[in-house]
Amino acid sequence: MAENTLDAPVSPAHVSPAPARPRAGRAPYALLRHAGGSLLPWLLPVSLLVLWQLGASQGWISEQVLPSPHFVWLTLQDLYTSGDLWLNVHASLQRVLVGFAVGSALGLALGAAMGLWRPLEAYLLPTFNALVQIPVLAWLPFVLLLVGIGEPLKYILIAKAALVPVTLNTLQGFRQTPVSLLEVARVYGYTRRQQVLEVVLPYALPTLFTGLRLGFTKAWLSLVVVELVASSEGLGYLIVYGRQLFQLDLVMAAVIVVGAIGYAIDKLLDLAESRVSANQAGTRLGVSNTGARL
Repeated sequence: MAENTLDAPVSPAHVSPAPARPRAGRAPYALLRHAGGSLLPWLLPVSLLVLWQLGASQGWISEQVLPSPHFVWLTLQDLYTSGDLWLNVHASLQRVLVGFAVGSALGLALGAAMGLWRPLEAYLLPTFNALVQIPVLAWLPFVLLLVGIGEPLKYILIAKAALVPVTLNTLQGFRQTPVSLLEVARVYGYTRRQQVLEVVLPYALPTLFTGLRLGFTKAWLSLVVVELVASSEGLGYLIVYGRQLFQLDLVMAAVIVVGAIGYAIDKLLDLAESRVSANQAGTRLGVSNTGARL
């Protein structure tokens, strides 16, 4: 007679665990934590703005030294309605875009050449690293003697600022391709040009984009420095003009515009870099799988 299976002891290993029940209130807590993480970066600037307004309203700081946020906002509105804001923003953007384009093109070419040809790197990189240590402002008197105080002066200094990070990141990007993938490409009969375009460049592209982003940041910072020294229009000129007239509301308004434009452009480049990195991750996986199958 068969044993009654209902009376047989049950091993703990054969007991299926009960499904976990979601904790009550866990979703709202996660939502609040996400909202707190999104608002956290704004805590410091909002706190500084509140302290600024509080100090101005209580008279802790003289308005001749630091005008109130409301006064600065009125100055921004006046600059916008008069057209002076757009005129100076347009001049600054034109300078930085031209200088950044020239510096980035030279940096990509120089970094790729050193990355693909090691003897050229051995000759140029030590000298390049030495020149990198000289700040942009130190080149101003020398370039001023060569080209004068016109627009070429600004283009050259901005291009130099963008050249450095673009070159170094391009060199690093062209050197980070795994040797195993290059060997796979040789086995498949890839030419040198095909190896560069189909193997090396996909791996280097995220690093190249990082270099371009850093190059634009350096170019934007150098633009303001150059316009502070030698310019008759632009955001840097607005800062100098306001300081000369002791209109610190104009100085603060120009500083806010410089920071806002730089932050917005950096965010756009960050978004583009993230998309490029995501696309290249799939390309790398496909190339790696091809090498593994071989």
